[in-house]
Amino acid sequence: MIKDIFRKKKSVKIPVIKKKESSSKDNGKKPFKFDTDKYSKCKGCESMLISGEFKNNMYVCPKCGFHSVVDGRKRIGMVIDKGTFTEYDKDAKSIDILNFPGYEKKLKTSIDKSGEVEAVITGQGKIHGIDTIICVMNPKFMMGSMGSVVGEKIALAIEKATEKKIPVLIFCASGGARMQEGIVSLMQMGKTSAALKRHSDAGLLYLPILTNPTTGGVTASFAMLGDMIIAEPGALIGFAGPRVIEQTIRQKLPEGFQRSEFLVEKGFVDKIVDRRELKEFLYRILGIHKVD
Repeated sequence: MIKDIFRKKKSVKIPVIKKKESSSKDNGKKPFKFDTDKYSKCKGCESMLISGEFKNNMYVCPKCGFHSVVDGRKRIGMVIDKGTFTEYDKDAKSIDILNFPGYEKKLKTSIDKSGEVEAVITGQGKIHGIDTIICVMNPKFMMGSMGSVVGEKIALAIEKATEKKIPVLIFCASGGARMQEGIVSLMQMGKTSAALKRHSDAGLLYLPILTNPTTGGVTASFAMLGDMIIAEPGALIGFAGPRVIEQTIRQKLPEGFQRSEFLVEKGFVDKIVDRRELKEFLYRILGIHKVD
């Protein structure tokens, strides 16, 4: 009947589900917390690794070979003979020259987070007894961005190498020029390139080692000016990022585009060297080009 359609329906009582009270066995039980002191997680294959073994393997995953990002001090310890490193310009750090909003806060945060005052460490040390100048960019300090102090420290280190007639190694890891310093940061491209030209004219060796990531103005200057360009496996290397390029040209990029394996095929990179073999490789190259 039609009247049955409009008849008031009986209210249905919805049972209330009470929250289960924790038993005496559950009381005081702490939630699982990942112990980063004992274990590490590979960002490549997501395997669980024992932190001590991972460290001894130079932060390279023993299962998939993924090279994790490491800071500048660790890199120096991996390639420079123990007790031979002398740091240059240790206290040089950036200031907010353009009064850029939030820049001072970012600098302070990076200093607190990384324990360094700038995005590059420079100095002199030995590789199996061979003197060399080394510059190591730190991706944990504002993504290794290149500002006026980074460019100045690298240029001064190159000039010292030219004066002492010894080779230069630069471990590149950067998101590019530091936008908070505007045109001043871009000028570092010319400054470092000019210093390397004088170093090359003196007949001296320069080796850039490209790590993940090496992009922007660093790639467009000293990262690609080496006598031999070396890269770590799987490193992202390029000027603009792949997403920006895809949006610009409106085309799908090839698999592995801008990774070191792709670039060595195209001739942009000369040699891919595993981090665990890098010191011995550098020693052989330095020995061949040693200036008496």
